Amino acid sequence: MADAAVEETMKRINSHKGVTGIIIVNNDGIPIRTTLDSNITVQYAALVTHMASKARSVVRTLDPQNDLVFLRIRSKKHEIMVAPETEYVLIVVQNPSAT
Repeated sequence: MADAAVEETMKRINSHKGVTGIIIVNNDGIPIRTTLDSNITVQYAALVTHMASKARSVVRTLDPQNDLVFLRIRSKKHEIMVAPETEYVLIVVQNPSAT
């Protein structure tokens, strides 16, 4: 994805009501781009990519022909949306009460 396209996509997502942060990580779980504080970014990147990997494993175990496309996690304080792609993982954090 070209830098300009990535920046434009991040701006568009960030403009949605309730979005508190966006993180793009590579396949190794290393943050490439973020709109969050670096400590929070590292924590989300490590934990969410690990959870997405586990979720992908569950989906493939249940049906080897299938794959994880999207993961949505909601708690009282946050909603985390994860879109795993081939070369990166997009993580969007939002406040569910603001949407």
